[in-house]
Amino acid sequence: MPDYLDDLRLAHVLADAADAATTDRFKALDLKVETKPDMTPVSEADKAAEELIRGQLARARPRDAILGEEYGVEGTGPRRWVIDPIDGTKNYVRGVPVWATLISLMEAGEGGFQPVVGVVSAPALGRRWWAAKGYGAFSGRSLTKASRLQVSRVGELADASFAYSSLSGWEEQGRLDGFLDLTREVWRTRAYGDFWPYMMVAEGAVDMCAEPELSLWDMAANAIIVTEAGGTFTGLDSRPGPHSGNAAASNGLLHDELLGYLNQRY
Repeated sequence: MPDYLDDLRLAHVLADAADAATTDRFKALDLKVETKPDMTPVSEADKAAEELIRGQLARARPRDAILGEEYGVEGTGPRRWVIDPIDGTKNYVRGVPVWATLISLMEAGEGGFQPVVGVVSAPALGRRWWAAKGYGAFSGRSLTKASRLQVSRVGELADASFAYSSLSGWEEQGRLDGFLDLTREVWRTRAYGDFWPYMMVAEGAVDMCAEPELSLWDMAANAIIVTEAGGTFTGLDSRPGPHSGNAAASNGLLHDELLGYLNQRY
């Protein structure tokens, strides 16, 4: 199996640089925010963080391609870095501390590109999570000060905690009835949103989560962290990995039931 630890170390360096840039502008009174064509916000911090990461990758991994939320695809080849400079921009621009930089390395393989390294860094929460293929998933302040992540062993919906982002997307897709049926069966529901539910699934604090509409940069880093923690990450169509335009993550034991409810009346 290839050794991805050098790439993981680089991803931490990239996250350190992004954290410094995004934290510096968090809650800034003069933060500039624009609306993109898809009607989602983008701040000057989003753009600056992605430019910073792209610049460092151009020097450290000049042969690798880059896909970022703000500036698209650059380069070709079997290795591609996937970047979401600020996942949770709506939180960021309102001063809510639940946002993170997502960095993933994907490699070409069977079924297309698959994530082999992922780092999720949430400096306003003081948290960072990471994983590399075959290495496991961890959380901590640095590579040397870390705790290994393991998903929960909850095997019954009645005992399960389910996290989601919002209701509107489920309604728009005609999946709201199944979604609500699921919420009635589980022990607890919470709308944490964005990257955080996936990290809590990896930690074993939450048992399953799902979102109806996502982009690759929203999912790639989350997917490798969840799976290396022993969990399952698929699309709502049950396709493994971050390629379905939506996501369902769980401890694995509850995954079939999770997908069943979210697809039952679709």
